[in-house]
Amino acid sequence: MRAQDEADIVACIPSLRRYARGLTSDRERADDLVQDTLERAWERFALWHRRGDVRAWMFGIMHNLFVDRMRSQRRTPEDATGDALPEQPERSSASDRLEVRDLDRALQKLSHDQREVLLLVGVEEMSYQAVASVLQVPIGTVMSRLSRARERLRAEMEGREVSSKLQRVK
Repeated sequence: MRAQDEADIVACIPSLRRYARGLTSDRERADDLVQDTLERAWERFALWHRRGDVRAWMFGIMHNLFVDRMRSQRRTPEDATGDALPEQPERSSASDRLEVRDLDRALQKLSHDQREVLLLVGVEEMSYQAVASVLQVPIGTVMSRLSRARERLRAEMEGREVSSKLQRVK
């Protein structure tokens, strides 16, 4: 592995941590997910062959690990995702902390498919094509999930009834 390849992987860590925190809503589980993603990337770097963006490849690894964990949690419900809140800067006001808490809770009410797309597009600023590649779904599916996720999140934050149409996974 070249020094530049290592630097490219290390440069992904802040984005991976942010995405993992959004997926899990738990600092320890997020850190574990990032650690496992980095380990898998190091082990399998030779398989990448510099095809495409290393960032998208890393997010794809994380996505697959997260999905595998979600599947295994269905078999062991006591390991369900926690309700931990994201880190708060000390200078934030009480109302800011409440807004972040409300947003975190609303995000956790989204299906994991919708939450993944919303985080990758909205927070990580990935293109629809890159998200489709990471999640291994058609670009139309990305657009559909994103639209439903945004509307459901908006409804949750406004305290409106959420349409059953918005709760569909695909």
